[in-house]
Amino acid sequence: MSDATTMTTKGQVTVPRAIRERLGLKSGDKMSFTLLSDGTVVMRPKTRRMAELGGMLARPGQPRVAVEDMKPFRTSTATAEAAPAAKPRKRPAR
Repeated sequence: MSDATTMTTKGQVTVPRAIRERLGLKSGDKMSFTLLSDGTVVMRPKTRRMAELGGMLARPGQPRVAVEDMKPFRTSTATAEAAPAAKPRKRPAR
C-alpha cells in the first residue's frame, strides 16, 4: 500500500484514508515515528489500550494463563501503588 502525500509548510501531512482505516486511526490519535539506519521511517499508531493487547503474545499450542492465576506473582508494584504519595517540597524563596 503506497500513496503519495504532500507536506505543508508547517510540516504536516495527511495520512491516506486507506491507511487511516486499516490502522483504525481517528482524529486526535497519537502516532510514533522511528527513523531506521537505512533511512526507512516507521510510523506506529499509539491508540491501543492495554485490554486490546491481551493474547497478542499467544502461540499455537501454548496454554493460556488467566489474570487471576498471575496475581500470586505480583511483586512490589502493588505495595508501591498502595503507598501514599510523597508531598512535594516547597522551593525556598529567592
